[in-house]
Amino acid sequence: MKKVGILTFLHNDNYGSSLQAYALQRVIREMGYDAEHIDYRPDRAEKIRNLIISGNSPKLILEGIRKRSVQAGQAGARAKNRAIPAFYEREMKLSPVCRNHQELKKISGSYDLLVCGSDQIWNPVWLNPAYFLDFAEKGQKKLAYAPSLGVRELKDRRKRKKIKSLTEGFEALSAREAEGAALLREITGREADVLPDPVCLLSREAWSEAADKTKEPSLCPQKSLVCYFIGENPDYWARVRELEKETGLPVRVIPVTAESYESGYPLLDGIGPEGFLRAIRDAACLCTDSFHGLVFGTIFCVRTVPLKRYREEDPESKNCRVEHFLRETQQYSLEEIRMKGMDWLKNNLL
Repeated sequence: MKKVGILTFLHNDNYGSSLQAYALQRVIREMGYDAEHIDYRPDRAEKIRNLIISGNSPKLILEGIRKRSVQAGQAGARAKNRAIPAFYEREMKLSPVCRNHQELKKISGSYDLLVCGSDQIWNPVWLNPAYFLDFAEKGQKKLAYAPSLGVRELKDRRKRKKIKSLTEGFEALSAREAEGAALLREITGREADVLPDPVCLLSREAWSEAADKTKEPSLCPQKSLVCYFIGENPDYWARVRELEKETGLPVRVIPVTAESYESGYPLLDGIGPEGFLRAIRDAACLCTDSFHGLVFGTIFCVRTVPLKRYREEDPESKNCRVEHFLRETQQYSLEEIRMKGMDWLKNNLL
């Protein structure tokens, strides 16, 4: 049985990241491979090293500090941060922890092939060569399953050159958005298939079964207007009030930001990934600026009101993620989208 090492975001305390990681590993294992995630948790020295060699903005560190300050002040946020690793322990197979490139290189030889993806692991704003599998042994098979670049364009010449170099060793390339595939073609001259996020690889029934595994008491009325925002924007809450008036539904908030904690609405606080799935599945309406929130709302056939998190003129706007998914679901059924991803994996994992 071939052993597959998968690298993606695991430790950013995000429901979507954890569930897409779960979905990709589950699907590959169900195809008959011994798949596990490489548990990459970079230490401080590794983060500083990457900041320097990749030319990333120091504001990323400040943003991390700001997020941690929100978590430190909220018991629910701390509970969520414990719930996600507990979910991994129950439902997934992870490698020993790797804190730096040396440890990644050491473990890489234990795999027959490596897969990176999905999520925004190739976003140039927080470029990290590890997520391009730069630690792989010479000649080791590397696949990129639906990594998201998140942006439509990249003007930074240094990062363009770096991405071109980092993608040269891949046997098969793909991207999650058409915009990302176009950007890779522009930078590298290589074609990349456009594939769905891993959460689309599992059926509605499979996700509903996962939702039912939660042991957390439901904090939602039977039908609610559920709000899940990653960004902060006062206009979000004006839209929530409009929907509340329009639908007459009780509002419940899955909190992430300081703004959502201070919204004044009852909170679905401290829930784990399965509780997150249940909250969306059982909602009457979902209002969200989250890509994965939108995807799960669509999978569960919940009325979903997507909000744009970024200004269109923002060069770092990641709105294309949502726009691409909305285009795809207008043209294709979820089953057609799922089969495209499944067929790519079957053909390329061989």
